[in-house]
Amino acid sequence: MAVAEFIPSSSSSLTKTISLYSSQLLHVSTHKPRLLLTPLRRSKICCSVISNEVQAPVPVAKEPIKKTECFGVFCLTYDLKAEEETSSWKKLINVSVSGAAGMIANHLLFKLASGEVFGPDQPVALKLLGSERSIQALEGVAMELEDSLFPLLREVSIGIDPYEVFQDAEWALLIGAKPRGPGMERAGLLDINGQIFAEQGKALNAVASRNVKVIVVGNPCNTNALICLKNAPDIPAKNFHALTRLDENRAKCQLALKAGVFYDKVSNMTIWGNHSTTQVPDFLNAKINGFPVKDVIRDSKWLEEEFTEKIQKRGGVLIQKWGRSSAASTAVSVVDAMRSLVTPTPEGDWFSTGVYTNGNPYGIAEDIVFSMPCRSKGDGDYELVKDVLMDDYLRSRIKKSEDELLAEKRCVAHLTGEGIAVCDLPGDTMLPGEM
Repeated sequence: MAVAEFIPSSSSSLTKTISLYSSQLLHVSTHKPRLLLTPLRRSKICCSVISNEVQAPVPVAKEPIKKTECFGVFCLTYDLKAEEETSSWKKLINVSVSGAAGMIANHLLFKLASGEVFGPDQPVALKLLGSERSIQALEGVAMELEDSLFPLLREVSIGIDPYEVFQDAEWALLIGAKPRGPGMERAGLLDINGQIFAEQGKALNAVASRNVKVIVVGNPCNTNALICLKNAPDIPAKNFHALTRLDENRAKCQLALKAGVFYDKVSNMTIWGNHSTTQVPDFLNAKINGFPVKDVIRDSKWLEEEFTEKIQKRGGVLIQKWGRSSAASTAVSVVDAMRSLVTPTPEGDWFSTGVYTNGNPYGIAEDIVFSMPCRSKGDGDYELVKDVLMDDYLRSRIKKSEDELLAEKRCVAHLTGEGIAVCDLPGDTMLPGEM
């Protein structure tokens, strides 16, 4: 396979990718790029087989990293000296996205490039990770970004090697994962996808920013996030998130419909646990117009049965009706999750995200990734909410999701350096989008 690569017409000069320095000035390249087809360097992802040997995370020695190839117009540089609107722009931020040729990314990338996440004064560099099979589609994505003329989008690079694409990443959005096919056991899916996220964790550990924020979207996202952080020991475990914001958004929508209000009246909505059918949409602590949900919606049977089941199975129902898993709404929820970390949480409210449980105040087992209520000061960090109510119903549901995640953890022990994998999953709780 060949890939389009831009090089300068003069062999003695190199076209420079755009970099935004603190002075907001960019260097000018006087050379025009020309298109050259060169052999594509193959990126190998090894698959493990459960055996008596434990594959412990091994820190990868840092080697000189080749800069990923920029794409099209983004390979040129421009003199912004005269552009007054850029005088207040912030320093360029690097965002790496895996599975960048997929449907979720197709919606997400344009939101990132438009300023919807980081604001109208934040220039962005997008580094897109694909596979050998998807490289042409990835070029097509880059072409669409090129044609969209986003002023804030200063760099686009594409590649198939995570050690190149994750270089200096300040945000890593890990979307790419294998869906479960007919006849595949869930344990097999955990192993196959777990190997992808183990490799990506090692790559992040080797080349990403030490304070990179990682949001894992590919399912099973909680356990994939755990595998990823275990393979990135030099990055704080607190920086890894599993996406449960879509579940939160779905829960807010259903409560609003039942109460006859618009969804912006619903607050303090928590999704506890795993992004699976054991997840717990928390109506005990949620509020509508500032009042407890149970004071507004007095139908306890609906809350405990129909509402809870509808949120747990919403993704599967969507697949049945549309023939494919959610993409646009997932992309929106990724944006929401990112904005919750880069903007201060409104007073008294909180948001849901799957995070590392060590030190949690709820009595949930440590050393797993579990969705819990969080607040942020807008600095990319978060703190767990302590003032939440618990009753026997909520505790029993949380325990079920906790048990499932502990079982998944045992199933991928060979990928986290914790022993030989033993798969004793308590049931096949289908994840949205697995089929």
